[in-house]
Amino acid sequence: MSHPSAQAASVRVADVLRDEILDGVIPPGERIRQEEVAERLGASRLPVREALRMLSAEGLVALEANRGARVPVLDSREVDVLYRMRERLEPLAIVESMPRLTEADLTRITSIQERIAEFSDIRDFLALDREFHLATYSACGIDQLQDNVTRLWNATQHYRRAFMELAGPQRRWIVNAEHNLIIDALQRQDADDAERYLVGHIRRTRRELSTHPEVFADQG
Repeated sequence: MSHPSAQAASVRVADVLRDEILDGVIPPGERIRQEEVAERLGASRLPVREALRMLSAEGLVALEANRGARVPVLDSREVDVLYRMRERLEPLAIVESMPRLTEADLTRITSIQERIAEFSDIRDFLALDREFHLATYSACGIDQLQDNVTRLWNATQHYRRAFMELAGPQRRWIVNAEHNLIIDALQRQDADDAERYLVGHIRRTRRELSTHPEVFADQG
């Protein structure tokens, strides 16, 4: 896979599959067949195989020996633990990122939140919500921390979507209020408040998910 054209093909395939997994087009439990992807995207199987390795490293697919790849299925306990991990890692990421965020970064973060407040479509909301939070961690400068945070976001994406579909748009005001508190803390350079608001933000979703066992039913 050292040839530039092969690398470009792998990246292209990975980009398409990543979007389909994060958007719920390929749900948990669904098998991803290399030959089908190759035919659908007009690629050979070698770039598809490499793309699946890339997505496995991102936590979006699980590679199975002699069976290809599958989007992982998580039960309620696994999701609860992943959210507890997020409660610990993301506050660290935002505290490390905060002193290095520029005025341009803060303006972008604020702009993303303004767009979140305008949208009612779940697909747009989830994409912007992800963009908002990862932007607040973007100046962390610790690759291992950022990579782990991104993997946790990837792993829990389906369950956030299912929860938001159950909760409905009437709950969005809570998200908007919590995001605005985080922005305020970033602007004031108050690490304690940023950490506290973010922990509460993640914990609320974790606890509310635990009251909706139907989110974990009929997967795969």
